[in-house]
Amino acid sequence: MCGRYTLLADEKQIAQTFGLDQPIDLNQPRYNVAPGQNVLAIIHDGQKKRAGYLRWGLIPSWAKDEKIGYKMINARSETAHEKPSFKHLLSRKRCLIPADSFYEWNRDSQEKQPKRIQLQDRRLFAFAGLWDKWEQNGQKHFTCTILTREANAFMQPIHHRMPIILSKEQMNAWLEAGEQKPEDVHRFLSTLEPEDLQAYDVASYVNSVKNDDETCIAPLV
Repeated sequence: MCGRYTLLADEKQIAQTFGLDQPIDLNQPRYNVAPGQNVLAIIHDGQKKRAGYLRWGLIPSWAKDEKIGYKMINARSETAHEKPSFKHLLSRKRCLIPADSFYEWNRDSQEKQPKRIQLQDRRLFAFAGLWDKWEQNGQKHFTCTILTREANAFMQPIHHRMPIILSKEQMNAWLEAGEQKPEDVHRFLSTLEPEDLQAYDVASYVNSVKNDDETCIAPLV
């Protein structure tokens, strides 16, 4: 799964990496992004890429209660094309969620040791995401979820699931392919090879969503 991540890159880095030609409203580096918060995301509006904020925790457009979003921070890529909540989103509401690391808690540790996980070269990347618009009784929310997959060999000792991380070429294919059949998107996701990762232990300070500063990423010594 993916339940916390970081985004420390500045506006220039993000614009260059994702090919954006518009200002990005970045308040500050994020050391502990958590579900329920607004997260930077990138969509394609049919003409160009657009960056904005979505609330992390998908509320399907048909849902009666917005609280369902707290249960839908992740979507299993293996079955998303079969699920009512995600099927039509795979066709036309795909998004990129920029990040430069994510956290996972070692499942084999009695104290659930948190680890910060990055690409080997520590570059900025994107999670494959889905988004939707929910509107009811005068309330309107734009929300998202992060797609996950079975863990690769590196991640298996830590957790049995991992987020889908897209390379630069895959980012463009994910966003710009236009409307597709859910089954075709499923096949695309199933062919992706996981990126090479590295990890190190961090303090339990990161466990609290109230903590969002450099201490979260400090190596545990």
